[in-house]
Amino acid sequence: MDKQGKIKISSENMMPIIKKWLYSDKDIFLREIVANGVDAITKFDKLVAMGETEKTEEEYRINVYVDEKAKTLTVEDNGIGMTAEEVEKYITQIAFSGAEDFLQKYENASGDGIIGHFGLGFYSAYMVSDLVEIYTKSYKDEPAVKWESDGNSTYTISETGKQARGTKIVMHIAKGEEDFLKEFSVRELLRKYCSFMPYSIYLNPTGDNEKDKPLNNPKPLYLKDSKECTDEEYKNFYRETFMDYSEPLFWIHLNMDYPFRLKGILYFPQVKKEQVQLEKGQVKLYCNQVFIADNIKEVIPEFLMLLNGVIDCPDIPLNVSRSFLQNDKQVQKISKHITKKVADKLKALFNTERERYETCWKDIATFIKFGCMKDEDFYDKVKDILIFKNLKGEFAPLKDYFGEELTEEEAKEGKQAKAVYCVSDEAQQAQYIAMFKEAGLDAILCDTYIDPHFVSFIEYKNPKACRFVRIDADMDGALKGENADEEKQKKIVDIFKEHLVNKEIQVKAENFKTDKVPAIITVEEFIRRMSEMSGFYGMDATDPTKNATLLLNLSNPVVSGLCELSEEKRAFVVNQIYYLAMLSYKKLSPEELSDFVDKSTELLKDYTK
Repeated sequence: MDKQGKIKISSENMMPIIKKWLYSDKDIFLREIVANGVDAITKFDKLVAMGETEKTEEEYRINVYVDEKAKTLTVEDNGIGMTAEEVEKYITQIAFSGAEDFLQKYENASGDGIIGHFGLGFYSAYMVSDLVEIYTKSYKDEPAVKWESDGNSTYTISETGKQARGTKIVMHIAKGEEDFLKEFSVRELLRKYCSFMPYSIYLNPTGDNEKDKPLNNPKPLYLKDSKECTDEEYKNFYRETFMDYSEPLFWIHLNMDYPFRLKGILYFPQVKKEQVQLEKGQVKLYCNQVFIADNIKEVIPEFLMLLNGVIDCPDIPLNVSRSFLQNDKQVQKISKHITKKVADKLKALFNTERERYETCWKDIATFIKFGCMKDEDFYDKVKDILIFKNLKGEFAPLKDYFGEELTEEEAKEGKQAKAVYCVSDEAQQAQYIAMFKEAGLDAILCDTYIDPHFVSFIEYKNPKACRFVRIDADMDGALKGENADEEKQKKIVDIFKEHLVNKEIQVKAENFKTDKVPAIITVEEFIRRMSEMSGFYGMDATDPTKNATLLLNLSNPVVSGLCELSEEKRAFVVNQIYYLAMLSYKKLSPEELSDFVDKSTELLKDYTK
């Protein structure tokens, strides 16, 4: 026999769950209680707008009082208030939303600005309280009401003498939660969660309107039209919101109403001089001016978390605790829109303020490169504005360094894409740079820690148009001059192999386009990258110079004249050439450095004889 019935929920079982599990952080209770006060004022204001009641001259406000002696924390609003019947309906029924009931009752009332939806926010007070009292008087001409409960299954309700319209919630703070009785702690919580709530919030007001200052900013800059905002206002808002007194590079003002409502400002901060790796920024997410969380990955793409900013989206689908997002396609749309707006701003800057864009590049390059690797849509939007500095100190779009794409036939034949030479350390690779310049060759500067990963990504995206080669890699093709005499090549290589202290290193000889440098160290690009990757992932990285080549320059008179020297002098010159070449590539080992210094000292002695 089939039977139907209603599921019953026992308040004795529900309250412990609400107290312990409903919210991720206890301090969220203050946001919820203040947000209820905001809703109460918003409802009253909507009734005034609809002509249901008359507006009074008093300022809409929320007062928060901390009384450490009485061990109470009180939040009072001058909103719509409640009758005894409404207290019974909204407070004693867990998960019955007064906000939803209000919107159903007044169908002409817009839901804009009303925060509550789940009817559970009030009970968050019991996470830190062992007794809660409500004193409330409705805007209607009905007696004021007092409600109180210790958070178990019982409550008492009675008339009270409250005269002013609105609701006062008195929380008797439980033992062990005394931090919520310290004015400083409460002030910080209000600033964190309520800094942009739409009505003024006062902490321990004295009643002196000249002395009392609200803690929050009810009309944050992001709510204004961007055309009405000045640069100074943007900078001030940035300083006040993020406590960062260095000026942002530039910013993006977000403002849209369809297909979802979203407002906000994203700031590109300056990179701190001592900063080596990516430093996470702070993107604050709000819903109807109520703080939700920082850096919510579902809304803010990972690479945008390097920025600082504020985003307010009333349409964002939150779960019951307002701490996490529900999995929703709407969230993906919001995230994609934010990414698009960032890309549009960067492209506009590149196209209309190219000089400013280049000036900012050192600060924004890492962010853009990281974004390209993390978000393919973002890469597609900004790939044409990726710029790199060349050996002349001039910027050019990365695509300008690419060659023509290989045909399928060329690729099958094993032909390589055009080499894009890059510099990772201008000081260490100075000799190589000088050789490149003298030979009329160019290279790009890739000196941030993200560049090794980024160039691999670019190669992956453009396999037939480019391959990146560090300037100190195997450069036979780049620096090679006229073909060398094979007999002389062999003779010089044999001399070096005979006398070199490093018997493991490979030795080759070619005519260079310049005669100034006797030799250079080269390491194949693939081997060097594998070594760097091993180090990056914490594995034992092999020293790439173990697979290095000593590339001798037969055009250099010191090298070409070796054949004429005695065996003793050959040994001396060979190793000095090796040490000089190695010094241009990396630091010498202690043993090599000691030998180099000894031999250099001998040379100086001979010179002064």
